[in-house]
Amino acid sequence: MASLATALIATGADFRNELTYVPGMAPRSANCAALEQGGMQVLPKEDMETLDLCKNMMERGEWPPLMVVFDAREGFTVEAGKFIKDLTIITEYVGDVDYLENRENDDGDSMMTLISAADPSKSLVICPDKRSNIARFINGINNHTPDGKKKQNVKCVRFDVNGECRVLLIASRDIRKGERLYYDYNGYEHEYPTEHFV
Repeated sequence: MASLATALIATGADFRNELTYVPGMAPRSANCAALEQGGMQVLPKEDMETLDLCKNMMERGEWPPLMVVFDAREGFTVEAGKFIKDLTIITEYVGDVDYLENRENDDGDSMMTLISAADPSKSLVICPDKRSNIARFINGINNHTPDGKKKQNVKCVRFDVNGECRVLLIASRDIRKGERLYYDYNGYEHEYPTEHFV
């Protein structure tokens, strides 16, 4: 937690471990998983229980074995503090929820799609620039190099959880202690420029 606190202070963000709904942005009622174009997978009951267990453990101060480290080339990155088994929930991607149309000219580099609606005016994004957790510091792969996909050890999956969309980062293979975590920022839209990524 100390390494995360340092990174959050350095980036001017406050710690939150839930999606936040701020006046003047999208209300919680806008987060309706049924709006997802093409539908969204429902989180199975046993996985929902696991997610609830993870959240409860964190509220008690039992955090996943992750550490934020600063790298001169990559900036803040996240490393595994212990072995992490394939398909383990790493964390939920959180931040302020807003309409995509309000953020089209935003220079934030950490926005995440929450809902990609058939009606673009109902599409939502997560903006972790002011409130966030460790997910903000997990780096992306370079989609333009052969080694990019080899580095990926986390996948980003959006789920319908009780009618709302939630974004989970999940280990896509076993992750060794000390290994950095990476996922594909272009898992859905293929619009994020990753050619400059290490």
